[in-house]
Amino acid sequence: MSRAKNVVERASAAGIVIATVESCTGGMISAAITDIAGSSRVLDRGFVTYSNAAKMDMLGVSADTLDAYGAVSEQVAAEMAAGALKYSNATLSVSVTGIAGPGGSDFKPEGRVCFGIATRSSVETQQVDFGALGRAGVRGATVAHALELLLRKLPN
Repeated sequence: MSRAKNVVERASAAGIVIATVESCTGGMISAAITDIAGSSRVLDRGFVTYSNAAKMDMLGVSADTLDAYGAVSEQVAAEMAAGALKYSNATLSVSVTGIAGPGGSDFKPEGRVCFGIATRSSVETQQVDFGALGRAGVRGATVAHALELLLRKLPN
């Protein structure tokens, strides 16, 4: 069974509503979920916040956080995930912000993605360095990992 189908089935069975917040994937996580029949029961909305301005305007990410840590940081991923819950009807959110490539720097290399996963009572973050898989490879790996994070939060 695909990860996305598993997310939809388990969230539906548990009455959990999801919001996605995407930067480097540009909507691919919500697209993977909405590819599954029945997804309208579990996906409230998807935020595509590619620019820093969108992160601040749509999710309430702090300019101070962006200035201090940069868009690709666990701190920003946490604020993105929390903001999604604040500005939606969701009870579970996942956020991604990263460098799909090409490019990057020694400090923030291509393939680095920061994830946030939030419920009404907690926010967890994670940084994953997928490596220079190419733009499509990093984005695909990011979608798969985000779906896996959702599955870890959903009851079996």
